[in-house]
Amino acid sequence: MSEHIQLTMDGSVARLLINNPAQANALDVEALQAIRAALEQVNASRTVRVLLLEAEGKYFCSGFNIGKMKPENGGTGFEATVNMLEDCAPVTIACLEGGVYGGGTDLALACDFRLGVADCNMFMPAARLGIHLYGSALRRYVTRLGVDHAKNLVLTAREATALQMQQMGYLTHLFDTVEELRESRDALVRDIAQLAPLSLKYMKKNINRIANGQFDADAIGADALLVGASQDSAEGRLAWREKRRPQFKGE
Repeated sequence: MSEHIQLTMDGSVARLLINNPAQANALDVEALQAIRAALEQVNASRTVRVLLLEAEGKYFCSGFNIGKMKPENGGTGFEATVNMLEDCAPVTIACLEGGVYGGGTDLALACDFRLGVADCNMFMPAARLGIHLYGSALRRYVTRLGVDHAKNLVLTAREATALQMQQMGYLTHLFDTVEELRESRDALVRDIAQLAPLSLKYMKKNINRIANGQFDADAIGADALLVGASQDSAEGRLAWREKRRPQFKGE
């Protein structure tokens, strides 16, 4: 695994840390490969229910390291990595304690929740650099933020403040301080970790598919039957009757 990408797993929670503050947490091919390898580990775990995506230093992520971009070599693996994060089985939470730029904006946008502090900001400089943003990033910008916000960010390359990020839906939660963000993060993790893993996994999958225009009533019905027949579903109903907290196992 890349020295700049660190994965830790502790019970129901995994933490993926981008640790390259000297280069504004820019990602290169090696770092992207490490992220994909980490996501494979997380998806293979039977216990992880929440994945935290965090960064060291004053920037969350500045996207791909432009200095290492070679158009003649084709793709960098950035799009595949972000798509894999979007499809990650556990609930994903991006914690933005600083600025997020370029492809880093899509990396965070692929997460289910995005927590930010008042002094974070974002911008998408693709048009400044003379490059075309890859397809799934445009899809996420449009489906999660709306056409007008997507155009304002992509076609002007202007900076958005933390408040603007919240107003457009980029940030799902906004806090005045890092301490408040971390306290809320921990509370959110505790709440999610108590829920039924299979319910979370399949409802997340179907919400994402619906957001991408892929509503399939039969597939959703099949997933609902699968979850309903699980041991966790039986445990949830029994716990409800017995007025106690359910003990879910993801089975």
